[in-house]
Amino acid sequence: MSQGLPATGSVLQRSVSARGNQQQPQSPEDDDRKVRRREKNRVAAQRSRKKQTQKADKLHEEYECLEQENTSLRREIGKLTEELKHLNEMLKDHEKICPLLHCPMNFVPGTRPDSITNCLPR
Repeated sequence: MSQGLPATGSVLQRSVSARGNQQQPQSPEDDDRKVRRREKNRVAAQRSRKKQTQKADKLHEEYECLEQENTSLRREIGKLTEELKHLNEMLKDHEKICPLLHCPMNFVPGTRPDSITNCLPR
């Protein structure tokens, strides 16, 4: 047999002969084989569709969980932003009355930390 040519009865030859308008008489064995092949293909297609549906369902569940997590995180961002505003306001209010910020010793170069205690209220 030469290379490159399909063997007798190969898939290529069967598909070429099946394309022609000539009907070859089929034996009961061929009919049984055809029925088994179609049934096997039908079952495989059902399995494939079921697997695809399960994958889509899983992705949808994951999407729902991520949406809930996203909403929760956005709520937390809002709360933290409000807390940050509140703390900044408290800091500004404190800076107005903080004795350490108004102590003249803060502006003298080379002051030691213990000299700052002189600025604290007693």
